[in-house]
Amino acid sequence: MVDAAIRQRHAALCDQIKHHNYLYYTLSTHEITDFEYDELFKELIRLENENPELATLDSPSQTVGSQTLDKFQKIEHAIPMLSIDTKTPSKLISEIRKSFIHYKNTIPEIVAEPKIDGLSCSIRYENRKLVRGATRGDGFVGEDITQNVMTISEIPKTLPPDSPSVLEVRGEVYMKTHDFESIRQKQREKGERPFESARNAAAGSLRQLDPKITAERPLHFAAYALGETSESIATTQWEARKKLKSWGIPITKPAALLSSEAKLVSYYERIKKYRDKLNFSLDGVVFKVNSFDLQGRIGTTARAPGWAAAQKFPPEQHETVLERITISVGRTGTLTPVAELKPVKFREATISNATLHNQDEIECKDFREGDTVIVQRAGDVIPQVVSVVIEKRALHCKPYIFPKHCPECGSKAVRSEREAATKCSGGLTCPAQALERLKHFVSRDAFNIEGLGEKNIELFFNKGLIKTPADIFKLERLLSEDTLWGNNYDFEPLSKWDGWGKVSARKLFEAINARRHISINRFIYAIGIPQIGENTAKLLSEHYITIDNFINSLKKAQNKATDEFNILKNINGIGETIVEELVCFINEDHNINALSDLLSLISIESYESKKTFTSIFSGKTVVFTGTLSNKSRKAAKIEAERLGAKIASEVSSKTDFLIAGTDPGSKLKRAQEMNIKILTETEWDEITKEILYGKN
Repeated sequence: MVDAAIRQRHAALCDQIKHHNYLYYTLSTHEITDFEYDELFKELIRLENENPELATLDSPSQTVGSQTLDKFQKIEHAIPMLSIDTKTPSKLISEIRKSFIHYKNTIPEIVAEPKIDGLSCSIRYENRKLVRGATRGDGFVGEDITQNVMTISEIPKTLPPDSPSVLEVRGEVYMKTHDFESIRQKQREKGERPFESARNAAAGSLRQLDPKITAERPLHFAAYALGETSESIATTQWEARKKLKSWGIPITKPAALLSSEAKLVSYYERIKKYRDKLNFSLDGVVFKVNSFDLQGRIGTTARAPGWAAAQKFPPEQHETVLERITISVGRTGTLTPVAELKPVKFREATISNATLHNQDEIECKDFREGDTVIVQRAGDVIPQVVSVVIEKRALHCKPYIFPKHCPECGSKAVRSEREAATKCSGGLTCPAQALERLKHFVSRDAFNIEGLGEKNIELFFNKGLIKTPADIFKLERLLSEDTLWGNNYDFEPLSKWDGWGKVSARKLFEAINARRHISINRFIYAIGIPQIGENTAKLLSEHYITIDNFINSLKKAQNKATDEFNILKNINGIGETIVEELVCFINEDHNINALSDLLSLISIESYESKKTFTSIFSGKTVVFTGTLSNKSRKAAKIEAERLGAKIASEVSSKTDFLIAGTDPGSKLKRAQEMNIKILTETEWDEITKEILYGKN
């Protein structure tokens, strides 16, 4: 049995990593550095190695990338697009030597390439014509960006006769440095917020719904790997590069074929030294075993090949002055100190602000207003204040005193003994948190209100119509055509607003009303209590069952001498940090008032345990392929797990059932060749409905 504190830490790490994966892979932005992300991931892997039962299918250790955006059609990758683990060439060689004794004193040939900082993309040729382009997505399903890929002039639209009938190529879409600077300048002249990095610019350009916008952006493509091919085109990575180049497909360069550890180190150092002269953004070097046969023998994990490594560059650093320390309040109420800096020029941007993370960071490094400091731009994106140049400290620089109250709402700023973060206890009513909390409240895994995405939440928030979650459910009363305008002097009906009409207004109100009934676990997750992710919300729901029991028990748990407090802290998977967050949240009267207001407008369904059924799928391995029309892939997999099935991503000799949606791709062909039982989506739905819900 895994200790509750370990289970809690694992759940928190999963929530954090999924959040940062979504930002990076889906929204093409960052909140933390690559180093900080890698440290989170290393801790996750360590916990799962020590406690194997934690490594479930939905763990970030078993997945690649993040979910796709709904605005794009989905494409299933015939072969998963995996990530590459961060490690030194020395570490890669050491791992190979452990498995292959004949490399005890030598190394296999290694291909070294620059790690271009762009957006991973798959392009597919059929009958030697370019037919498809897709993003990485979650590694298994990407976004269809075919029309946008077609606008990249250096990607050939047809291939010569000696190329295979099916050829899938993986590569990086990127923007050259001089083009990136030109676009940033034009954005500034228009009063627009400039792209923060070349990767952000490339990703934003490639993922446009209008291909005309993509066509206006100077994008480039560089191939780094093969995907599915109808026939073998090479036996090594180096040979494959030459083939692609001969067919007019751009490849990553400058690359090298190396055969000693010293040469790998030398290549890395040369690329690092001359990176500014390459005219494109790169954040490191990738090393790959050259032989395809040896690659196959080394194998892959669920998310990364064992035969490759990515070694990142250290961040660029400069000296400047820390002029002032201010406090920013985030969605979950975290008080983050921000350094206001004398502007300093970096490779891709001028930096004037940087996070100081928390109170401990300030006290440990003794940051003071007026200090001369060392600043770096980690991953060429996120500014960081590294250290103080102590010999340049002026006499007037005094130690910084961290605030005891939220600068936005005046609520107490509290800090757990086990947490580095200081947080505002204002919760649902703190104005600094309100907008982001509202966005979280209506998000996919919370209330999931269709038509009330970030853009419209910001619209209603900025007009003063939505300040708390309850206001969402009052919106129709204020803006409906059936409401006399005289009762609401500030606003006319929504149907008369620019960009709205009777149909769109009605659909929004219908979508809101459809969410007046919600499950307790979604509700607990939606209200945005710090540390309460989806997994923790489910644990609390399983224990308290009803929302009244949940709230009343938390109120009593404010007294540590009560049974309610002892019961709360002893729930398996709920550690002391979460207990403190829950008690702190319920201890503020304005949070209770906001909850009461909300609960008067909606109803919360009690928790119903999802038991696993004994069925023909019990213990069987199921693979899904193609596009499902009646439900999401995630929902189908959850359904299969309820039936006792094990989910796999690839067809193999261990596969028992293949569930085929529309456009099933190569998995269907492989299943047919291996005589695996194949069910259509309709057949799957009929069988599962009968098992789960009975014939009626």
